[in-house]
Amino acid sequence: MSYVEGMFGFTGRTVVLTGGGGVLAGGMAEAFLQAGARVSLWDIDQKAVDEAKARLAKATGAADRIDGAVVDAMSEASVETAVAATERRFGGFDVLVNTAGGNRGKSPFVETDMAQFEFVLKLNLVAGLMVPTKVVCRYWIAKGVKGAVINMASMGSYIPLSGVWAYDAAKAAVLNLTMAAAKEFAPRGIRVNALAPGFFVGKQNRALLIDEKTGELTARGKDVVGRTPFGRFGESSELNGAALYLASNEAAGFVTGVCIPVDGGFLVDCI
Repeated sequence: MSYVEGMFGFTGRTVVLTGGGGVLAGGMAEAFLQAGARVSLWDIDQKAVDEAKARLAKATGAADRIDGAVVDAMSEASVETAVAATERRFGGFDVLVNTAGGNRGKSPFVETDMAQFEFVLKLNLVAGLMVPTKVVCRYWIAKGVKGAVINMASMGSYIPLSGVWAYDAAKAAVLNLTMAAAKEFAPRGIRVNALAPGFFVGKQNRALLIDEKTGELTARGKDVVGRTPFGRFGESSELNGAALYLASNEAAGFVTGVCIPVDGGFLVDCI
């Protein structure tokens, strides 16, 4: 085994990804599979799970190392059921990647739809971090597992993005809770870190960034690219290296409570 394989190899390890049917989760899942891991995709949408499993099996030839489950990440009972199912299939797991989340449009502050505000807040904070991390870390503590949690922060964790009030609030809280949970779980050997993706085109934000009729950038898309020193959106695969690093006990065993921006320099341009 080479030095790099020893540092970033995941043979014998299992990774769970919430929001597993999404673009970013799919890219990271493929990277973990290529590194030798088993993966379990948790998503609220059965069709999304099935399509992601098929896509990953075709890309990696590792169908025997891919599992999936329909999970409501806002429900402790649902997550507990998924934990038990993953344990039955793979004998347990020691990496949790919380990619569940998203946004629903934008508005002036005084025109905020409060029902929508509460939904987006819960989607990104309760389902996107709190419930899965609570249930999984409780399971790891009971089993004596020294696991690794990777949360999804955002550019909105650092600076307000116009008109997406609940998303900004939730992602700022994700950054805070990542640090707080890291301190809480460090004595147990559980590491909690985060990634802060810049602007990647996915199902939730495509319409905001790209005109569906013309394929051209929207005004918001042009503004984002103009403020990104690399002058483009990110590719989902560009998150993979940072995810492998944070999940690796050999490479990042003394790293906890940090957030790595993967943003093409967006935050630098905002200083």
